[in-house]
Amino acid sequence: MKSRSGDFHTVVVGACQCGLAMARELMLAHDDFVVLEAGAGPGSTWRSHWDSLELFTPASHDALPGLEFPSRSGAFPTAVAFADHLEEFAQHFALPVESGITVDGLRHHPDGGFETMTSAGTLTSARVVVATGAHRLPRLPAFSQEVSEHTVQIHSGAYRNPHMIAEGPVAVVGFGTSGAQIAIELAAAHTVTLCGTPTPHVPEAALRYAPWLYWFFAHRVLTRATPLGRKVAGKINGHGSPLIKVSANDVQASGIRTAARIRGVRDGMLETQDGVAVEAKTIIWATGFDVDYSWIEDLQVDADGHPLHQRGVSSQFDGLGFLGIPFQYGLTSGIIGGAGRDAHHLAAHMP
Repeated sequence: MKSRSGDFHTVVVGACQCGLAMARELMLAHDDFVVLEAGAGPGSTWRSHWDSLELFTPASHDALPGLEFPSRSGAFPTAVAFADHLEEFAQHFALPVESGITVDGLRHHPDGGFETMTSAGTLTSARVVVATGAHRLPRLPAFSQEVSEHTVQIHSGAYRNPHMIAEGPVAVVGFGTSGAQIAIELAAAHTVTLCGTPTPHVPEAALRYAPWLYWFFAHRVLTRATPLGRKVAGKINGHGSPLIKVSANDVQASGIRTAARIRGVRDGMLETQDGVAVEAKTIIWATGFDVDYSWIEDLQVDADGHPLHQRGVSSQFDGLGFLGIPFQYGLTSGIIGGAGRDAHHLAAHMP
């Protein structure tokens, strides 16, 4: 990274799929830019998930524009394989990624431009693209503090493999894709209760055998440009994403107990909304993540904590852009295959 401030036109924060897709757009436009990554390298966030995690979309929709994913189209790559692909992508296009640099703050100047405060010093630039994604802070219910001190609590973001789970019954709270997959993995050696209401299921056959049809519907129809897309956006933002690659039938076939949503804690134990106590030595909270833009000074956000924007272009600060916001433009904005479209639009419309 250049040692003096004021010599970048654009600073991109984050080097996962969104940040790298944007970096390629900036490279094609001959922009003077840098990509800042807190981790050890491009895509390092994908290496922090649980060991057996596979992507929820087939390889045919897991590539960034300009470089084919090295796997057969119907396969579901591992998270590590995708991280390798992102590293290869950055190397292939010789993208200026600076790793091991954390961003502590961002300030907009009233007369234009930005200061990005980092662990390596302060950068100034005309533009900043925030590509940190929506999954920043583990979300835990307030009543988790009332759980017995003898019960181990782990957020799904910190779960790695069954070996880290002690003997005894396990409660997984949250019946989305992550919660269901973790519950099934643990059921081989533990008594597992999966708590919550399952989200709608996307059949795997649609992903594996008719990916073009699924992708056309998800990528072209379910956008903010269509009435159906706008309706789905409101439901997903409020109730979570659909079950992908796993179903309620898979959960039942694994011998997992299911329970209603958790409404609180009674006598140190989880209690469902119908008054049933759930015994657990370990609780895994598959309850999602909260966004965190608190490091951006004076940023205005909506009721869900997301910045005010039009397809990623800030409605508040000229020269500020965002990528990775759920349903930023369409359903696929929140998954790998939508990063390229959103980055292309942002590159064309940012001041």
